Amino acid sequence: KAKRIIWLYMAGGMSHLDTFDYKPKLVEMNGKPMPDSITSGQQIAQLQGQQLNCLAPQHPFKQWGESGQSISTIWPELAGRCADDLCIVRSLFTEAINHDPAHTLMNTGTMIAGFPSMGSWLQYGLGSEARSLPGFVVMISTGKFGQKQPIAARQWHSGFLPSRFQGIEFRSSGDPVLYVQNPQGVTTARQRDVVDAINAINQQKAQESDEPEIVTRISQYEMAFRMQASVPELMDVSKEPKHVLDLYGTKGGDGTFASNCLLARRLAERGVRSIQLYHRDWDHHGSVKTHIAGSASEVDRGVAALITDLKQRDMLKDTIIVFGSEFGRTPMAQGIGRDHHIAGFTMWFAGGGFKGGTSVGATDELGYHAVEDRVSVHDMHATLLHQLGIDHKRLSVNFLGLDAKLTGPLPARVVNEIIA
Repeated sequence: KAKRIIWLYMAGGMSHLDTFDYKPKLVEMNGKPMPDSITSGQQIAQLQGQQLNCLAPQHPFKQWGESGQSISTIWPELAGRCADDLCIVRSLFTEAINHDPAHTLMNTGTMIAGFPSMGSWLQYGLGSEARSLPGFVVMISTGKFGQKQPIAARQWHSGFLPSRFQGIEFRSSGDPVLYVQNPQGVTTARQRDVVDAINAINQQKAQESDEPEIVTRISQYEMAFRMQASVPELMDVSKEPKHVLDLYGTKGGDGTFASNCLLARRLAERGVRSIQLYHRDWDHHGSVKTHIAGSASEVDRGVAALITDLKQRDMLKDTIIVFGSEFGRTPMAQGIGRDHHIAGFTMWFAGGGFKGGTSVGATDELGYHAVEDRVSVHDMHATLLHQLGIDHKRLSVNFLGLDAKLTGPLPARVVNEIIA
């Protein structure tokens, strides 16, 4: 069903309980001790040895769209315009309770550094339709709320795959790629002569040594040369109609999440296979009520605009949009915030053959454990690959004597309940 994927990554751990997973029982239990039967023996991050008291959802929820999706009121644009496009999965769980290994697991299928990211696997398995742009592009934005989550380049690295499959970070403001413009006095023809000369030397060396990284270097010199024309054209949104710029609420190039969403649509149009947008603003250990509303306001319009824009271009049907974090947040209070939580959290999917206007899975009545139609990170990866036409069990590379896969050595399933 799908040709490409746009992953909207809310880095820091978005609270499912204040966004997409309403728990009336948590409202009733607000300020009261969490039952020991739920928390006993469970892995907890920073609340170890402390009194565990319930913290109610901090904002009202309501039913949205014809499907009646239950979504917090902090999402007026997304819920108001796109509720019937969302497939909300409320039963994710993960294994890593600290940010960096949780990011690594979410991106590469393992907590061990050095394995390929999903975008790199897609490049390796499917290639790219973009001749003059990288097939895997990453952009990062930062807001004003919560702790700023550091994002390491290894989250989009190619690992043991050839380095030509790694993601390329585009900066959100200024020149998206350093040195994309020729220095003063250097013409395109002269630059072409330099690239041809270097590639001729590299070709000779490749024939002598049979070193695959030299082949990668040759292809990357060619890609860099083509990007000198394609990237400035990509970033020039002046020809976008006014109603499109008004939809996103940006004129582009301002470093905001909305600006990156507009660029994501333009990248998708140009054949880029995998696009990942990080917003580093979701680590809410304190002041969760004000901070989560603030973080949502920074991305709400951009997400809704991206879905709407893709739909009106008839591109949503073959574009997967993924929205979520590396884990969720606790039903227990951490002062007036929430701690890291791995036993149950929410992500949603849109387009690319997913069932819009549906909700699948559930956590328990206090939002702690995923208890119904549980979905692991590997299950999610298997399902995304399936929608892109890939059997996750067969996409593998021999590495250190093992058939290494994105979905790992343990069983993973395609979550058919969320596929149209």
